[in-house]
Amino acid sequence: MTQTTIPRDTSSRGNVAAGVDSAVRNATAAAPGWRGTPPAERAAYLREAASAVRAAADELADLLCSTTGRLLAEARSSALVAADLLDEAAVAGLVSGRALPGAPGAVDLVRPEPRGVVGVITPWNDPYPAAAGLVAAALVTGNTVVHKPSERSAPPGRRLTDLVSACLPDGVLELAEGDAVAGAALAGHPSVDMVAHIGSSAAGQSVRLACARRGAACITENGGKDALIVDADVDPVWAAEQVAVGAFTNAGQLCTSVERVYVHASVAETVLDELVRRAEALVVGDPVAPESTMAPLVDARALRTVDHHVQDAVRRGARLLTGGRALPAMPTAYAPTVLVDCTDEMLVLTEETFGPVAAVAVVASWEEALERAAGGRYGLAATVLTGDSRHALEAIDRLDVGTVKVNAVFGGAPGGSADPRRDSGGGAGYGPDLLREMVVLKAVHWEPAPER
Repeated sequence: MTQTTIPRDTSSRGNVAAGVDSAVRNATAAAPGWRGTPPAERAAYLREAASAVRAAADELADLLCSTTGRLLAEARSSALVAADLLDEAAVAGLVSGRALPGAPGAVDLVRPEPRGVVGVITPWNDPYPAAAGLVAAALVTGNTVVHKPSERSAPPGRRLTDLVSACLPDGVLELAEGDAVAGAALAGHPSVDMVAHIGSSAAGQSVRLACARRGAACITENGGKDALIVDADVDPVWAAEQVAVGAFTNAGQLCTSVERVYVHASVAETVLDELVRRAEALVVGDPVAPESTMAPLVDARALRTVDHHVQDAVRRGARLLTGGRALPAMPTAYAPTVLVDCTDEMLVLTEETFGPVAAVAVVASWEEALERAAGGRYGLAATVLTGDSRHALEAIDRLDVGTVKVNAVFGGAPGGSADPRRDSGGGAGYGPDLLREMVVLKAVHWEPAPER
């Protein structure tokens, strides 16, 4: 790989654009050779890359921990998931065409072809799986890639890209570093045939507009405001555990973190008592310390956003049951927070908080819970805790989100696709459907030439 490093100082937009252009030119030059590489060979390259990432899991974990504050054990697990995704793409890498019934004596078929150069823009909060999933899908289907990691997790993104690219022919995977200026240059580059973006909704909207202006393909997975419903018939202690896992894992800094909780009044008291107990039992500390069970937020900007949302809720009448403050022991640590009596005009129920906050609304009925959970401008995922199969089926039907999880806040089979909706983006993000996003289809009609 010829690495293109874009300077952190973005005062010169020309230099940034030139850096992106260099990476794209390298990927463009490599595209014909990679396209012509047999699919089995492309898969073998990815398996080799998966082994390299797996062998470097400890190094990658240290980098992610030191850069973003991810708990060390979680960071290592994240690196191993990235290796698994590279392996899975190698196994599932063939996107089949199809034969068409046509006229006798002619051949009609549809064949998949690589799009060309794919720009991959990935986030800071879980950078290894995000990058590995998109990069692997693009590569195994015959595209070359320019990867721009988030500037907030540049060292982990750089190292993962280096590990994978070292297993590939030159130019097949290029690295471009920088902030939003670099992302805009990549999304708007005339030689980039597709952009795959995971990140904020605002950035995703900019990427979609840039691609639309020049007719490039685009898939985005952006922000969420995921709801969780607690029905009247579930074990309230188990429900509180599910809420805590959804709201506090990685300090709430996951795209699919639980950010809105609607609890039926009949179980609310026990759910809240247990949720507070679990929040107060978390140990917020140094992410490398084995006793830490929650890490600080990624930076001061994130802390300010979280605290602003919490204080807005309290001013508007929410009750603070625990937390609601920065912790002085570490610069960006924030106490796990439980709020109740949250209403739909509060920021904690309308805007992405991205922090360790369980914002709870007590509801009088299943119908109220479902109606409120279905509201809002985001459409990433939602969770329903219920023992009533009719309620589960109704939620699956009515919640306008890409993923509905019933009785498990996290989880799901590998390869399960999801199409985020509205402000959460659009386009398949996983599995065979993601592979199909990475190709274009060409119809072929072939008749024999007449005899001379």
